[in-house]
Amino acid sequence: MENIKLKRPLNILVFNCGSSSLSFKIFTIKELNDVKVCGEGKAHRIGVKGTEPSFIEYKFKESIQKDAVLVQTHQEAAIIMLNRIKNKNIHIDLVGHRFVHGGNYFKKPLFINKDTIRKLHLCLPLAPIHNPSAMSVIYVSKRILTRIRQYVTFDSAFHSTLPLVAYTYLLPKKIIQRFNYRKYGFHGLSYQYVSEKISEHMNVPLKKLNMVICHLGTGGSSVVAIKSGVSVDTSMGYSPLTGLTMSTRCGDIDPMLAIYLMVAYDYRPDALMDSLEKKSGLLGISGFSSDIRDIVKQMNIKERGKQAKLAFDMYIHRLKEYIGSYVAVLGGINVLAFTDDMGVRNSLVRERVCENMSWCGVLLNKYRNRIAKFDKIEKISFAKSAVKIFSVPTDEEKIICQEGLRLLNKRK
Repeated sequence: MENIKLKRPLNILVFNCGSSSLSFKIFTIKELNDVKVCGEGKAHRIGVKGTEPSFIEYKFKESIQKDAVLVQTHQEAAIIMLNRIKNKNIHIDLVGHRFVHGGNYFKKPLFINKDTIRKLHLCLPLAPIHNPSAMSVIYVSKRILTRIRQYVTFDSAFHSTLPLVAYTYLLPKKIIQRFNYRKYGFHGLSYQYVSEKISEHMNVPLKKLNMVICHLGTGGSSVVAIKSGVSVDTSMGYSPLTGLTMSTRCGDIDPMLAIYLMVAYDYRPDALMDSLEKKSGLLGISGFSSDIRDIVKQMNIKERGKQAKLAFDMYIHRLKEYIGSYVAVLGGINVLAFTDDMGVRNSLVRERVCENMSWCGVLLNKYRNRIAKFDKIEKISFAKSAVKIFSVPTDEEKIICQEGLRLLNKRK
């Protein structure tokens, strides 16, 4: 990247497509060591069935605005955001996108061309909640920002370091070879940023740290085991469906349940996929919301309290299961971290997860946990805790911006 010489400031627009959210950031690069955010925004509760409406937050310089607006799709949110950027007269030089699942087609960021589009379409079924939404945002961006070069980055790339024993499924070898079935893992851009941020904050090289990081989003959530800076296991698999209790996804279930539904109850594959992806998880158990924030509010309400409490307890139970197993896989840890919206904004989740974890050196300081700010890295463990516990706001967009600069450098 040191080879890039800028004749004028460069503005890179980054889109980050979540399962129920869409974020954007505009980075202004004057010099390679002078990267600043000149505008950002996030659409919340896109298509969410909950007790509160969708809304979009914007921040341009010192101006902060929150618009209550009905947003049913990521495409709608992208159009609204791009129009807002246009009205601010901000020129865009490059657009970067986050794509969750690149399958075997993508192992690194690429500029978007006809061949890239063709291969991205082949990846759509691999992450049916994320990939189609990200694809729709790419199309909107190309239509509105004509002639502006665009590129795409992949969450699954970070987990290419998984060892054979962790990514191989216990299936017949012929099936694995024919269909390329393996664990891919996701939220890699977030894990890359958070692990580097913690290493920098502690002033300890990544190679000397064993970390368990919990990426807890308003839609998808996962956990990763990081040894010496690389991913060695993670909770999501071939698709983002498996692992933790999530907003609408079932997480880990016995695969025979799906077979029984198709054979004994005549479930069609598309109906079954819709149920497992969009009607299960917190929404399925609570019966009223897919958002953990709504569920926490309803836990003490008589009408919904019982199911809300069950959904919350299942969320915590599954999370503790994975953390404990990864402590064993790593042979002990130095760091336990929480990130993304629910990881940094929900102190109750962190508190409940860290209960009765002193056996592996986790000692949460409840006071520091409750007053921790969500917009900066905070250490929330006691000084005597063998495991340092952090709340770390993620910045996937910054990683995506850096990848765009690397692509420009290679092109030049």
